Amino acid sequence: MDITDSTGATVSSGQPVSQNPPPTAVRRAAWAGLIGTALEQYDFVIYGTASALVFSKLFFPNISAAAGILASFSAYAVGFAARPLGGLFFSRYGDRLGRKWVLIATLLLMGGSTLAIGLLPTYPQVGILAPALLVLCRFFQGFGAGAEQSGGATLLTETARIGRRGRLASLVMTGAALGTALGALAWILVQLLPDEALMSWGWRLVFLSSLFVTIAAMIIRRKLAESPVFQELKQQHAEPRKPVGEIFRHGKRPMFLVLLMNVGVSAQSYTYQVFMASYLVSSVGVSKQFVPKVLLVGAICGGIAAIGFGVLSDRIGRKPVYSAIVTALVLLPGPSFIALNTGSPIAILVTMVVGFILAGQGAVGVQMSYFPELFGNRYRYAGVTLGREFSSVLGGGVAPLICTALISAFAGSWVPVAIYMMVMMGISLVAARFAPETRDRDLTVPEDATEAVVRP
Repeated sequence: MDITDSTGATVSSGQPVSQNPPPTAVRRAAWAGLIGTALEQYDFVIYGTASALVFSKLFFPNISAAAGILASFSAYAVGFAARPLGGLFFSRYGDRLGRKWVLIATLLLMGGSTLAIGLLPTYPQVGILAPALLVLCRFFQGFGAGAEQSGGATLLTETARIGRRGRLASLVMTGAALGTALGALAWILVQLLPDEALMSWGWRLVFLSSLFVTIAAMIIRRKLAESPVFQELKQQHAEPRKPVGEIFRHGKRPMFLVLLMNVGVSAQSYTYQVFMASYLVSSVGVSKQFVPKVLLVGAICGGIAAIGFGVLSDRIGRKPVYSAIVTALVLLPGPSFIALNTGSPIAILVTMVVGFILAGQGAVGVQMSYFPELFGNRYRYAGVTLGREFSSVLGGGVAPLICTALISAFAGSWVPVAIYMMVMMGISLVAARFAPETRDRDLTVPEDATEAVVRP
């Protein structure tokens, strides 16, 4: 099947330019994407869990419990607000200097910021300076994360062989699941301490432990090879001087598709991973010790699902798999809250596992190959990064904050939260219907997938 781009040139969609990277390069890219994203997600999960369980008392003690949680989630949202800024900053170098060095820089910034949180003084020690420093660390944490997942997805998609992009790129979300599982495990272990020890120094151990993940990821990424697609672009001296500018001149359509396709998924993903922890404790009455265990099981199942959906998208296409997952997520919120409010541990576990499988890792696992394939080779890194990170602010960044505010405004009713989740996911479903199929597309061409129309 041939396609014609917007200039009338014919491009073959059936036989893309082959990529034959050495197996060693593929393995290193896979490990680099997996471990780096594990660190990013570990950082965000331990912070989100701390926001739900301890930060309201440590950094915002002079307000009500509900207001303290709201303030904690506000600080959490700052990290997401910083992500597009980090994306704008780092993506220009990802398309000019290469994927590898940007991924090393973002790794150091994320790991260093998380480590710093573990060393912060609390409100009783330094007063208002404590939450100010927390927000600052959270900002740099998000700034570093702004190009992390998109960079890993772009590198893996460009490195993988034809027919295996979906499964290889989905390892980024398996890494995210690993980070969630490690974060949950860290909180499970630290909660074994007496409450006094947990609130004084135990919580710090969770953040200081990110040092080990950072060192492991750095060792792997230093040996990483650049993607074959970028190497070819470099040899042709075709890398853009201003990739962000080229996106806004030539790549707006795929960038906005990425933004809209991700905004609902991001909102639901972080609702399940962050807000639900607070909701289960404050509204359902679940023990604080039970929540990290649920997150651990959910993350493990989600990581397996990411690979499964990635493989499925290699076989039947990105669009049908992604559309099916998003359709299911439009219908999921109502039944989820009904099951959660039963208070049954089994019902809660099943609900959270389904949320992780579909929203947490499943849909995003397909995105990891789908979104890079939407762009041409000159500004792929910038396009994926900007689309995903701006949607993360509008989706996941404010989702826990909005959900908490809705619960407070409507006397604890979950119905407005479910409606919010469904509306956000509806936006992503409509956008997915307008997206082209991209499976096995030639990644070395400069044209975006959205510039092509299938010839009858």
